[in-house]
Amino acid sequence: MQPLWAPWRMAYIDEAPPEGCIFCTFPNDASPGAARRHRLLARTDADFVILNRYPYNPGHLMVIPHHHGGSLVALDDAAFQGLHALLKVAVEAVTAAYAPEGLNVGMNLGRAGGAGITDHLHYHVVPRFIGDSNFMPLLAETKVVNEHLDATWERLHPIFSSILGATLPGI
Repeated sequence: MQPLWAPWRMAYIDEAPPEGCIFCTFPNDASPGAARRHRLLARTDADFVILNRYPYNPGHLMVIPHHHGGSLVALDDAAFQGLHALLKVAVEAVTAAYAPEGLNVGMNLGRAGGAGITDHLHYHVVPRFIGDSNFMPLLAETKVVNEHLDATWERLHPIFSSILGATLPGI
């Protein structure tokens, strides 16, 4: 049997979980390098885009309203439209960066619906490729992600900046 080495994952194992809601604290962290450290890709007044820390595939990101809450139907029309406008940009950016053969776009609402963070609404955008599933998940319950999150951030951040016409402060 050959070992699967992924030593960079140890930082996540050793990392203490943050206090409070990461979707509230990460985009408001103004410390030097925070946007890159939290892998924040883009921000508008009402919403933001962040890489998924535990991606299914390279380019897996989330589109999240700044407003803390877990109910899609509780969003007013303006918040709903703004969230979906940024979701459209996210799909455009992932498509430009990865040229996927398909995408999974959706949200998990509530714990029973599969939400890892139940109290803060968020969309997932996952690029998909023919053959991106292989024997590893079936035999070893392991998913091989072939791109480091830092490289994913480097690939996507300039595209978001180009589409939205702005970069994040301090970057």
